[in-house]
Amino acid sequence: MKKITFIGLGVMGYPMAGHLSKKGHAVTVYNRSEEKSKLWVDKHVGNYFTSIKKAVTGSDVVFSCVGNDSDLRDITLGNDKAFSAMKDGSFFVDHTTTSSDIAVELHEKARENNLHFLDAPVSGGEVGAIKGELTVMIGGENSIFNKIKPIIEAYAKNISLIGGPGKGQVAKMVNQICIAGLVQALSEAISFSEKSGLDTKKVLEAISQGAAGSWQLSNRGETMVDRKFDFGFAVKLMRKDLGICLDHANNKNISLPVTSIVNQFYAEVERKGGSKFDTSSLLTRFD
Repeated sequence: MKKITFIGLGVMGYPMAGHLSKKGHAVTVYNRSEEKSKLWVDKHVGNYFTSIKKAVTGSDVVFSCVGNDSDLRDITLGNDKAFSAMKDGSFFVDHTTTSSDIAVELHEKARENNLHFLDAPVSGGEVGAIKGELTVMIGGENSIFNKIKPIIEAYAKNISLIGGPGKGQVAKMVNQICIAGLVQALSEAISFSEKSGLDTKKVLEAISQGAAGSWQLSNRGETMVDRKFDFGFAVKLMRKDLGICLDHANNKNISLPVTSIVNQFYAEVERKGGSKFDTSSLLTRFD
């Protein structure tokens, strides 16, 4: 069992840290809002600090799941932040969805501090985090991956080393590009079916086992027909992720025409007050 610190108790981090505690690890949590930390220790075995420096001191592994590049840089770099206080040879595993640039930068900064860094974005949403069934895409060194994988198995069912530093984040971009296109197509299909007078739930059931089948159709099709859009991963977060995809593509001179359009559609949902709806709310554009 390891001494672990988990930084960031949001929709994903809160249950992920809980799974680590249930596996018997000695877990310390840190969150910008102390109230979240208090709620976590009331429910799980573990403790918390209101200082990052104190929270990470002596830990074998530090996990993070925060908001964006600047949030990640803020918790790692500086005299009173994680990298300055972690013990030599310990591990920092970041589950935030960020740019690949910050992942590569922190890999180098960690090495300068005699630390090991893995970029490890996740997919599976709030439900996957609660069930402990996330998919994790990792960038970093193979030897470090092999040491960390058994710990991550507490909350993940599919853990893959994609490549070197930053490559986990690029794989997450691929994931989000796929989701954006699938949800847009499913939204169009549902609207088309409804406006053509079909029993749409029956249609979705009929096509779900054929070539049109997908996780999105099986898990969100019926809830979309019911106009329920409260299943975790929010539009505002998807827009952040797609922005990362489009910036990366622009820097590499890669064409992402569909992703660019769907990002604009999500912006439209956001302007209409749907920033906290889940990603399947693209359907609201057709109502």
